Amino acid sequence: MSKKILVVGGVAGGATAAARVRRLDEKAEVIMFERGPHVSFSNCSLPFYLSGIVENSEKLIVMNPTVFKKRFNIEARVQHEVISIQRQQKTITVKNIGTGETYEESYDQLVLSPGASPIVPNLEGISAPHVFTVRNVVDIERLQNYIEMKDAQNIAVIGGGFIGVEVAENLKLAGRNVSLVEFANQIMMPFDHDMAQILHKKMLDQKVNLILNDGLNKITKTEIELISGKKVQADVVVLAIGVRPETKLAEEAGLKIGELGGIQVDANYRTNDPSIYAVGDAIEVYHQLLRKPTRLALAGPAQRQARAAADHIYQIPHQNKGVIGSSSIQIFDFAAASTGLNEKMALQAGIQADSVYIIAPDKVNLMPNSHPLHFKLIFEVPTGKILGAQAIGKGNADKRIDVIATLISMGGTLEDLKELELTYSPMFSTAKDVVNLAALVATNILYGRFKQVHVSDVRRLVQEKAVIIDVREENEFGNGHLKNAKNIPLSELRERMDEIPKDVPVYVHCRSAQRSYNAVMALQNSGYDNVYNISGSYLGISLYEYFEDQLTGREPIVTAYNFK
Repeated sequence: MSKKILVVGGVAGGATAAARVRRLDEKAEVIMFERGPHVSFSNCSLPFYLSGIVENSEKLIVMNPTVFKKRFNIEARVQHEVISIQRQQKTITVKNIGTGETYEESYDQLVLSPGASPIVPNLEGISAPHVFTVRNVVDIERLQNYIEMKDAQNIAVIGGGFIGVEVAENLKLAGRNVSLVEFANQIMMPFDHDMAQILHKKMLDQKVNLILNDGLNKITKTEIELISGKKVQADVVVLAIGVRPETKLAEEAGLKIGELGGIQVDANYRTNDPSIYAVGDAIEVYHQLLRKPTRLALAGPAQRQARAAADHIYQIPHQNKGVIGSSSIQIFDFAAASTGLNEKMALQAGIQADSVYIIAPDKVNLMPNSHPLHFKLIFEVPTGKILGAQAIGKGNADKRIDVIATLISMGGTLEDLKELELTYSPMFSTAKDVVNLAALVATNILYGRFKQVHVSDVRRLVQEKAVIIDVREENEFGNGHLKNAKNIPLSELRERMDEIPKDVPVYVHCRSAQRSYNAVMALQNSGYDNVYNISGSYLGISLYEYFEDQLTGREPIVTAYNFK
């Protein structure tokens, strides 16, 4: 007797599960229910419709019911909402949104992929017609139509995560005045605070009004008021505060909900009811590095979960390795990507961790379009196990992070990364790629071959009037330097070592920490035993300090910034 499998929800999780079932079983009866008008759409591409990068909203729709039926022989009932599950009877109650009619449908197995809904705080003005959220194609069309109809010029985006940043970017590309408000002290929380400063500067350079450490208090017709009392002009408000897993259907059916508020599933994505599976944004998953449940609203993991759930229905084994959290985003002309744990997460979890931050060319310097790539690598001490990485630059940041994600998934260490053989062409990379270089620096730190301080420590060092040696050339120093630094170019270092004290800590920097590393080693081999390399050096310091200097008006620690 053939199986009858019902799928609740489309997009990455539900549509993938339904299609996989069909590939495994041509005779199964498969019905998918989607309360929206579209079976499957490119959720992550929605913001790009606002700028015209995606010219037509119809291109966002991956599949319609007719094509789904013809291609997979799966019935997709759009604008049909599943309103209850009767587990003992193994039936669901469905509401036809168009007619209001309700009916029951039986199942052998049920796959839940309800996704997550935008968080909407209960604040004054939150229900006004010029306030929007972005979850699906209908949402993005409504937002774009309103902006065009009203010719709205001032738009406030609330929330600095993936959706908020991408909406803000695309609205700015469309020529609107955009304010981006984030309650935390940085946007893009997968990145550490030092790396986020690079993104903050990019927003500032692109004339986005970036407001941090503040939140939404109320909305009026023409402006928003923040918790601080600050008022910002806003003809349109887009809420991108975060998402909440859609668990109402599961909760009312008595399915277990995890400690983080998502549907609890086992290694095969099966709920506490053996006939019901759950995948996607609504579930809790196992974090491979933190070794505890987490929530991860990403399309890639949702698709893998859906395939695994369908496989388990047909007794096909699946090894659940958990998630590590890998993501990427384009922010104007920067690519930014991260994987695994950032340093803050690792330390909060009680993991002994350290990091290195390097700036290296993404391809051979003399090649066209060679640019600096900012790369941070986080590792466990003393094992050298790789815990995470972040990369930002105009080049292929995502490629480098994919390399690290692969190593993390396979339990790789700094030694593995140091010896990893990668492709090389001057047009694509350097012979010693950024990731290999990061591993070399990290092993030197791990094994105590030299010591470092991070860019976040430099302001304190300047204020304490520490001994800082700038080993760049004299003309570089003249174009901007730390206010109490002494300039001894690397080319003159050996002749001028007597100018450097041995009885106090000495901190050395150059432009990107490579010349200063050579200087540190030369000093150490000449009897200096309290020498530190400043990770990131002057370029990293300038990027780290700039946004906060502009935001707060504090006194800079540099005579001039250098971003080249």
